[in-house]
Amino acid sequence: MQNSIQKEKKSPVIPVMVLIAGGIAAVMIMTLTPWNIVPVHVTDDVTVIAINEHGCVGALELVVSVVVEHCGAQVGDVVSATFYVPAMEQNGYYDRIQAKLAVVEP
Repeated sequence: MQNSIQKEKKSPVIPVMVLIAGGIAAVMIMTLTPWNIVPVHVTDDVTVIAINEHGCVGALELVVSVVVEHCGAQVGDVVSATFYVPAMEQNGYYDRIQAKLAVVEP
């Protein structure tokens, strides 16, 4: 009599898990768009709204206030300021999201 050894076939769990993890990572990168969060260096003209001990406080159309150091301007003057903002504020990402939300909301 011949003894036959049968190997039990196992399902390929590890390769399947790697494929699922890779798919989830790709979807997360495409939906979260981390490149929209990275700050970008912007130079823009701001209107001085106040003067304090740190410099002039300027208002932007992006609803952001910035402080311009070593500023000799008066309230109401327009000065050039350099600052960092998230890329999504510059590339219209917020506007596209708000437009999509307006369509979804009843």
